Amino acid sequence: MLSILATGALCACVGADARRPRGLRPTANPSAVVATELAFARAAQDKGQWTAFAEYAADDAVMFVPQLVEAKDWLRKRTNPAKAVTWQPYSIWTSCDGSLAVSKGAWQRPDGTNGYFTTVWRRQKDGKYKWTLDQGDGLAQPLAAPEMISGDVADCSRPMPPAIPAPEAGVVQRVGWSDDKTLQWIVEVRLDGSRWFKVHRWTGSGYEEVIRSEVAAQ
Repeated sequence: MLSILATGALCACVGADARRPRGLRPTANPSAVVATELAFARAAQDKGQWTAFAEYAADDAVMFVPQLVEAKDWLRKRTNPAKAVTWQPYSIWTSCDGSLAVSKGAWQRPDGTNGYFTTVWRRQKDGKYKWTLDQGDGLAQPLAAPEMISGDVADCSRPMPPAIPAPEAGVVQRVGWSDDKTLQWIVEVRLDGSRWFKVHRWTGSGYEEVIRSEVAAQ
């Protein structure tokens, strides 16, 4: 089984702590996001695929089936498949304050097809994480599994968020930020149903693109 390197996660948090401005107390914890992802994956097998998705979804969660839908409403009408999809997280990116995280990994369906996923996680008032966006696509070849799950924490210096360009007419755009603005995600869905998804993290001097994926019209 994949496992996150505890010392690596600790080093990321310590490094972020050393860079933080006075008064800011980062609580980034990539290991907590990994634990939630693994529990989510287990719940899909134990309780049923859509039951687990609903249980771990935030109230404002969205997903693609392939069109953009409000997850809670869509899941309420679903019957669990006889056998659930399986998945494994490979990488985690989190904001300095831990309020937002994004995971990426691989999935496998019972019919033998496989692909990748990216999931946005928002920390709730009780400290637990729930997903607010889930998306991905199929792949001709499976993602190569890493030796361990990587965890990356955004820089803790004060960011300078850029303006987000308005989408073209008819294009649906969703944008999300961590509370401290050190991690951002954005998705745009075009008129033909195709979409792109990006994640940016604050480096201390600018925003670095850490995830970019495009999904063709289906």
